[in-house]
Amino acid sequence: MHPSSPFRILTVCTGNICRSPVAERLLQTGLNQAQPGAFEVRSAGTRAMVGRPIQRHSAEIIQRFGGYADNFAARQLTPGILQETDLVLTMATEHRGEVLRQDASLLKRTFTVREFARMLEVLGSNDPVSSGAGPMSNAGIAAFWRELPAKAAEVRYLSLPSVAGQDDVVDPYRRGPDAYRQMEDELAPALLAILRFARISAGG
Repeated sequence: MHPSSPFRILTVCTGNICRSPVAERLLQTGLNQAQPGAFEVRSAGTRAMVGRPIQRHSAEIIQRFGGYADNFAARQLTPGILQETDLVLTMATEHRGEVLRQDASLLKRTFTVREFARMLEVLGSNDPVSSGAGPMSNAGIAAFWRELPAKAAEVRYLSLPSVAGQDDVVDPYRRGPDAYRQMEDELAPALLAILRFARISAGG
């Protein structure tokens, strides 16, 4: 990708109507606040309900956190989409496996969203990213983030989950409000950790 291009993040779940749209819209909203124009966030599903809008409960979560849920249509994950991506954040380990089945070259750029958030917290505590030198340019931020996946992979052993299943975000599809609340409880802290790292790295 061209050095001046935005850093491109893809969020992935199964149907692309519940979990990954929440991650997409809230990450995009927060990253726009950290550094407008430096990031582009999209989503896709491994078995997408192509063309469908975001599920109502997921849309309500997005709106409650200040994002926008309109003008969305689910799309199927394809190798072409993956080729245009700098970082893939999946909602569960099974999705990570499907991403790598389609494009094995993304091995060191694909993580579950909860896993990646823990890695950034380790990186931030081991080597604070804010140098006090002032805000970075969009191109500088994109370059910084393109180096992050490799750095994150290096601290994987320091950010292992304490219990089985802690890397995954529950799938609430066709379940009641409690399942969506559980999804929010598992996903929101990871998104906030990523956005906090983004603000610090941008000099904000």
